[in-house]
Amino acid sequence: MTKLAIIYYSATGHGTTMANRVAAAAQAAGAEVRVRPVAETRDPESFAQNPAWTANYNATKDLPAATGDDIVWADAVIFGSPTRFGSPASQLRNFLDSLGGLWANGKLADKVYAGFTSSNTVHGGQETTLVALYLTLMHFGGILVPPGYTDPCKFVDGNPYGASLVTTHDNIEDIGDVTGNALDHLARRVVTVAGRLAAG
Repeated sequence: MTKLAIIYYSATGHGTTMANRVAAAAQAAGAEVRVRPVAETRDPESFAQNPAWTANYNATKDLPAATGDDIVWADAVIFGSPTRFGSPASQLRNFLDSLGGLWANGKLADKVYAGFTSSNTVHGGQETTLVALYLTLMHFGGILVPPGYTDPCKFVDGNPYGASLVTTHDNIEDIGDVTGNALDHLARRVVTVAGRLAAG
C-alpha cells in the first residue's frame, strides 16, 4: 500500500478543503494517507480581523502539525500552499527550509512529489508557485509527478503543473467540479506512480 503524506499550509481554508479532497481521492485509490497542516507562524492577533483566516486557524490548530518525519514515512508527498506573490507562502517555505538535516542524510530523496495551490485571481501566480515548489523538490532528489495533460480534466482546468483553484471569499467549502476533478486526478496519478516505483 502506497503511503501518501499531504502537507499543506492554508490561511483562509481553501487549502484545507483541497487537502481533504486529495486525501479522499488517494484513499479511494488504495493509499494510506496522512494529512498534516503546516503550523501557523503568524501571531493570531495579526489576522484577527480576517474571519476566514481565524476560523481556519481555530479549526486546524490542534491537528498534528507536519514534521519531517511525515516525509520520511511517506512513499509520496503532495504539498499544498496558497500563492504569495508567485511563490509558496512563507509558512510552507519555512517548513521546507527546516528540512536541511533530513536532506543532508538523503531522507527526502527518491520519493514521488507533486503540489497544489490557490490564488485569489486568475493568473495570480499559480504556475510559478508550483514551479518554485518543484525547484526545492528537485534539490531533495525527488521524483516529480505533475499531472501534465494525462486526463481529459486537465484540458479543462488547464494547469499541467499541479492542481489549482481561483478562490473567492465565498467558495471555501465548495471547490467546484473543475478543481475537484483536477485534485482527484492528481491524487490518483501520484498514488499510481508511487505504487509502480515501489513494485520495481
